[in-house]
Amino acid sequence: MRAVVLLCLLHAAAGMSAYNWEGPGRAAPDPLTKPVSACSVDKLSCECCTMVRETNRLQTYFDTTLTNLEKELDKANQGFKALQDRRVAFSVSLYTGDNFKCLGPFGVDTVVPYQHSFLNLGMAYNMASGIFSVTYSGVYSLAVTSFSDAGSPGNTLAVCTSLQVNGQIVAGSRELNRKDQEDSTTIAVALKLKAGDSVSVKLTKGCFLCDDSNHYNTFSAFLLYADA
Repeated sequence: MRAVVLLCLLHAAAGMSAYNWEGPGRAAPDPLTKPVSACSVDKLSCECCTMVRETNRLQTYFDTTLTNLEKELDKANQGFKALQDRRVAFSVSLYTGDNFKCLGPFGVDTVVPYQHSFLNLGMAYNMASGIFSVTYSGVYSLAVTSFSDAGSPGNTLAVCTSLQVNGQIVAGSRELNRKDQEDSTTIAVALKLKAGDSVSVKLTKGCFLCDDSNHYNTFSAFLLYADA
């Protein structure tokens, strides 16, 4: 920018006569009239001034565009931070280790107290109560895998669990027979939940769950997207 202006000034200075306004062939301008434009005096000076104006216009355009891009970037960063702040995900299992261990049967429906945490992002799952407390309204993906072993052929296999929201069953699985010594079931759903909802897995009375070195009973959930 400074280089262009300097060139314009040098060109104008070179084209001026050594005489002042009162010199030969040049009349002094009337102070009451509008000054003569550069374009009417020197075409090259006019083109140079045009370059300066175009350069100024481009600089203004680029400055405005950069400001708008910075605003959009700031909005994107704020949105990303909001997503980070609302991250909710957990994955827990009934037990952990190589030992064969069972839960149940009980005389009443019982909330399954998963005791091992693989992940508890946002600390929404309570290991003591077995309750997942919804912190943000939105759509969640939930999955329950249940496994049991009757111990020996001919014994009754009873794998019966349900996924409940605020004490109401939204999905269930049931395997009750004498043909299989071991079996598993899976519940997988996407649910619209509200902040404050309580989600749990219940073991139906008379049924039991077992973990061994190759099979885990698990409960997992994560927030797909939060409400605006």
